[in-house]
Amino acid sequence: MSELSNASRDALSEEGALALHLDNFMPRPAQQRLTAMIAETLQQRDVLLAEAGTGTGKTYAYLTPVLLSKVKTIISTGTRALQDQLYHRDLPKVRDALGTGVRTALLKGRSNYLCHYRLQQAKGEPRFSTREQAAQFQRIVAWSGRTHYGDMAELAGLPEDSPLLPAVTSTVENCIGGECPFWNECFVVQARQRAQAADLVIVNHHLLLADLALKQEGFGEILPGAQAFIIDEAHQLPELAASFFGEGFSMRQLQELARDCLMESRTAPGVLAIVQAPVGELEQTLRELRASLEGMPLKGTRTRALTKPDVQTGFEDLVSRLTQLHEALMPLAAASPGLEACLARAQDMRARAARWLDEAMTDLSGSDPFTVTADAPDDTDTVAGSVGEEQDRTGSDDVYWYELSPRGFRCQRTPLDVSGPLRVHRERSRAAWVFTSATLAVNGDFSHTSRRLGLVDPQTWLEPSPFDWARQALCYLPKHLPEPNSSGYGAALMVALWPVLQASQGRAFLLFASHRALREAAAALRDGPWPLFVQGEAPRAVLLQRFRESGNGVLLGAGSFREGVDVAGEALSVVVIDKLPFAAPGDPVFEARLEAIRRLGGVPFRDEQLPQAVIALKQGTGRLIRSETDRGVLVLCDPRLLGKSYGRVFLDSLPPFRTTRNVAEIEAFFNAAHSAQ
Repeated sequence: MSELSNASRDALSEEGALALHLDNFMPRPAQQRLTAMIAETLQQRDVLLAEAGTGTGKTYAYLTPVLLSKVKTIISTGTRALQDQLYHRDLPKVRDALGTGVRTALLKGRSNYLCHYRLQQAKGEPRFSTREQAAQFQRIVAWSGRTHYGDMAELAGLPEDSPLLPAVTSTVENCIGGECPFWNECFVVQARQRAQAADLVIVNHHLLLADLALKQEGFGEILPGAQAFIIDEAHQLPELAASFFGEGFSMRQLQELARDCLMESRTAPGVLAIVQAPVGELEQTLRELRASLEGMPLKGTRTRALTKPDVQTGFEDLVSRLTQLHEALMPLAAASPGLEACLARAQDMRARAARWLDEAMTDLSGSDPFTVTADAPDDTDTVAGSVGEEQDRTGSDDVYWYELSPRGFRCQRTPLDVSGPLRVHRERSRAAWVFTSATLAVNGDFSHTSRRLGLVDPQTWLEPSPFDWARQALCYLPKHLPEPNSSGYGAALMVALWPVLQASQGRAFLLFASHRALREAAAALRDGPWPLFVQGEAPRAVLLQRFRESGNGVLLGAGSFREGVDVAGEALSVVVIDKLPFAAPGDPVFEARLEAIRRLGGVPFRDEQLPQAVIALKQGTGRLIRSETDRGVLVLCDPRLLGKSYGRVFLDSLPPFRTTRNVAEIEAFFNAAHSAQ
């Protein structure tokens, strides 16, 4: 055991630094074992894959050796919200308790920081669709004069999807860099400078992957100096990496390009008259293309989309309109840095659209041709659970697909396997890497996650949740439910759940495999005796806050709510999972991945579908018990848990619950809790 391991264990012990300086700190043997393992990994510059069950305290377990070692470390977590929590809440507590002088920094992607240049441009074009937007813009203007860091998260109450955000923040495409008149005041530049000078930098997976894959976030000068990487919520990394190691474009990006062309044209005499026509034609083509996609599946392969003649024509017209815009901008680019940036964006978007369309084309300059990879021959075999449409791949490595939103679309090329590039970047760093999460193993086996992360024979560590599950929790498997795909399943489910909700007096989180099932349950519970909170009816943070404050509410969510619902105490005393969370058929990337596994001699269900579903179920289950004093009931409604042989894999991967099929035991469980109060 190294000196760092011993020091880390001591700091988290009963008489250690954290117990002495932090109120409510509870020493946990599981946390001490985990921190020692992480410290050894840092010391040896090794690779560790560590599952830390709910309640282990993994955040303090990795912060302690990182701060004590004082090695240059990048910590990456799943979301900006978790990033803020780690930097503003957890890190200061541990750093102050340990008394280390480690310099720290928080770094986000550029779209999280106010851009002085774009704010100034937006002031000259105050077009708002509502009075609320106008008021929010004035709040941003007032805040811009007093903020020190320019982090848009400082503006409480501004929706994450506010249309104002793209107008006052920059992207890689529209940033004009050193030509910007506000360069010396740039919040992005200042954030990077702080990160470069820091010993410990907190980032998120999007920022980390964007720079690893695209070298586009200006983070490259920081990464090479890091001696350690801590990847928290590591189970999210492979799916996120697939989007960054691919390529795509969206209707929103193209609309922003059109708006920026007009905005920048107003800065130079005579330019607007030249640019207006091609911009107008581009915007009209986008509207017509989106209309032609109406009625198609929300997500599908490129081949599926292009079989519709007007869709193919729409994409061909899009490439043509981007060509016209590019040609119009070429002689104007020298007029301003902003127009030069628009020219580069038009060229890039045209190339992306053409590659997605798989159209032979030459460079805009008329010289070297773009590299366009031809599709592999169609493979008509379909995988179990697929919608029967052909896969759209280049060779066996990439899938081309589209996705529709209410007012737009996105087109993407996604690699099937990102383990190779992840491994290359990790090995090139020559740093220690710790991948950790509460959900990495399937029945104690890390091989699925290890393969997807590109890890070859890593050190592994499984630290089960230290909670007293036999005392604190109960698992209920309702009787007499039909097969989950039968037409009467939803109604039967609500009949089975009603006595559970009565016994718990609400205080429940119901997690559904589909939005349709969620809506049906919401309709059934709408006139019930408990306050109802439904995903989509309010922003996520608002829903969770109202649910906590209600004390007896019922919260309904779909797949995206499997993570991030952190409600300790009695307000959440029941978690219901309606079906085993197998990936829904129809996702072109997932189906192509299954087909590739089969082609290589694997078994798609065993090698991909089952382990992914087990990890997703563990994520949902983790919402139930969040502290040593929590008590609750997990309701697993899917009869396949007992009726299919693979059901045992799910049950064996969960904490050691007491299991019952008798609703009377649920009533007794909650009655015992009330009697003890």
